[in-house]
Amino acid sequence: MILSPSSSVLLTLACTVFYFLVQAIYRLFFHPLSKFPGPKLTAITFLYEFYYDVFKGGKFLFQMEKMHERYGNLYCISPYRSSLTIKAGPIVRINPRELHIRDPSFYDEIYAGGAHKRDKDPHFVPLFAAPLASVATVSHDRHRFRRSIVNSFFSKKSVADLAPVIEEKVIKLMQRFQEAYEKKSVIRVDAAFAGLTADVITHYAYGKSWGFLEDPDFRSDIRTAVSEATRAAHWVRFFPILATIFRKTPPQVMRFIQPGKTALFEFQKSIFDHVAQSRSKPEESTRTIFNRLTDPAIPPEERSLARVQDESLIILTAGTETTGRTLAIATFYMSNEPRIWNKLREELRSTVLPTLSSTTTWAELEKLPYLNAVINESLRLAYGLVTRLPRIAPMETLRYKDYAIPPGTPVSMSAYMVHRDPSIFPDPDAFRPERWLESSDPPDRLTKYLVSFNRGSRICLGMNLAYIELFMTIAYMVRRFDMVPHETTIEDMRIVSDYVLGLTKNGEPTVFTKVTNMLRE
Repeated sequence: MILSPSSSVLLTLACTVFYFLVQAIYRLFFHPLSKFPGPKLTAITFLYEFYYDVFKGGKFLFQMEKMHERYGNLYCISPYRSSLTIKAGPIVRINPRELHIRDPSFYDEIYAGGAHKRDKDPHFVPLFAAPLASVATVSHDRHRFRRSIVNSFFSKKSVADLAPVIEEKVIKLMQRFQEAYEKKSVIRVDAAFAGLTADVITHYAYGKSWGFLEDPDFRSDIRTAVSEATRAAHWVRFFPILATIFRKTPPQVMRFIQPGKTALFEFQKSIFDHVAQSRSKPEESTRTIFNRLTDPAIPPEERSLARVQDESLIILTAGTETTGRTLAIATFYMSNEPRIWNKLREELRSTVLPTLSSTTTWAELEKLPYLNAVINESLRLAYGLVTRLPRIAPMETLRYKDYAIPPGTPVSMSAYMVHRDPSIFPDPDAFRPERWLESSDPPDRLTKYLVSFNRGSRICLGMNLAYIELFMTIAYMVRRFDMVPHETTIEDMRIVSDYVLGLTKNGEPTVFTKVTNMLRE
């Protein structure tokens, strides 16, 4: 029997409706996650998440908070306070295949290290827009291999050996602050700190800084690339084909779509060609991250131009933006509350920086309790990545309270929620370094809940580099200058959107300050 065109259309529609109806029934009642709490709509379809992240602009993070508040509140006693508190429902099903947990005590189980294998979620990693980078590598074993290629560059010893370079950059930034004081000009410190971290990471990656600190506006190439990638993140996550299209698009066209990323890729290609030529002249070869990524000892597929570009892009952007942002947030909150600035200066003056011409080391700075507290509190409110980071235990049943989570299930948590858990960090919106010093409990009672760098086998590669930059920059800045915020308020720091990094109502957190005093001997 031959169907008429109209009948064919009706039959197709009927089959489509039937398919989605059966799929919905399966997901609601027969799926392995059907017993977990959460909205029925999120159990049926990804469109709920798509709507809030793509059309509403990175708002699904806050919808997840509401889900936790609505489904299964628990009454519990905080481990650090004797009062009874309401703890939001700790586990919810946020889409047909993924669970989200809001219980910091379970963090190390999801983001485990050692012998526990944890894959990344293949449906989530496209948001990094660098499919060949370690950060987007799904397989636990392959990630381990890729990370091993550059691991030695980011060990504490290797980073400590870089201290003279970092100190040189920090002093250069202090000179820019001095110029701003002498000219009575406003300085955009988020751009200034990004210039510092960009000069450090480009020196380490390529053997030569790109001159961000010399530029009047601290340049913006890397930050532009970060902004482009994060603004497109949710689109690329739901439509991974976009990343392939962007990669295959001619550079002449990409300059109009993603000028920052295109400029970085073109620069890296020139370095790639230069490295290939210099290998025949050992005296010209230097120990850089880029040289290591292109080492002939590495399998050819792991040192292709595309792979090196992706890995370098992540190293450059992560090494610039997240640490620069943390420094900006620290500066805003300290300058907004001079008591904190002055208390930290007194600690520095009475210990490792007795005079303005004194120098110090990372090891000495790490011993200062109040400086540590300021840095921890800055990391807490900078969050690192605010987006959730799903992990999959491929061969292990995870057990959370009375729930058995089937192997292969994506499970996630968010640093944003961990750092704002009031049972651990009372008054979470307040910048209060003293919270890290107040208890007589074990020293790690709070630091184990500081997850800006993630945890486990996928812990942030650049953590040590970030710490030395934070310690040295804050110490030298506070010891030498006084600052006040300029047309920047606490409201300007509040995160309102999740685009991998957190965005404020103004986009990236933007901090303007005035240098009001420069101390003299």
